[in-house]
Amino acid sequence: METTNNKPNIQPSQRIFFRALGTTYKVLSNSVNGSAAIVEHTLEAKSIGAPMHKHTHEDEISCILEGTLSVIQNGKVQIAGPGEYIVKPRGIFHTFWNSGEERIRWIEVITPGNFEYYFAEVAPFLEAGKPPQMDKVRELVAKYGLLIEPGAIDEIIKQYGLNPL
Repeated sequence: METTNNKPNIQPSQRIFFRALGTTYKVLSNSVNGSAAIVEHTLEAKSIGAPMHKHTHEDEISCILEGTLSVIQNGKVQIAGPGEYIVKPRGIFHTFWNSGEERIRWIEVITPGNFEYYFAEVAPFLEAGKPPQMDKVRELVAKYGLLIEPGAIDEIIKQYGLNPL
C-alpha cells in the first residue's frame, strides 16, 4: 500500500473491506489538523466486528444509520438503532456486532483522528479466504495503541449465533 508521511494514501469516499467490516472514508484527520476523523462502517449480518479491545488514544462515537448495532463495554450490552448513538470512550474494553439478518451501517466519529488509517493498514493482513497474518496485525495493534483480549468474544459469538472473525 502506498504511504504518505507513514500513513496510507487514502482519499475520502475510498472503501476498505475485510472479513465482515466495511469502512468508507468520509473526513480524514489531516483535513482538520488531526482533531477528528469520520468513517462510515458496515457490518454484515450475524457478524462480530472486532476482538474485544480498547483504545488508548481515541474515543469513538457511533451514530446508527441502518439496522441495529450492539456494543458491549464494561460488561454492559448497549443496543442502538437508526438515529441513536453509542459512545465508546478510550480506555474501556469493548466490541461490537450485528445479530440481525441484514447488513448494518453507521457513522463513526473518531477523536482525535489518526485511527482511521488503521482500517486501510490492517485490511491486507485479513483478506477473506486466507489465513490472517497475525504477526502483522499485532504490529499494527501496537502502532495504534490498541489492547486486545482475543478470547473474550467467544461467549458473545456463541450467545448471539455470530460468525467468528
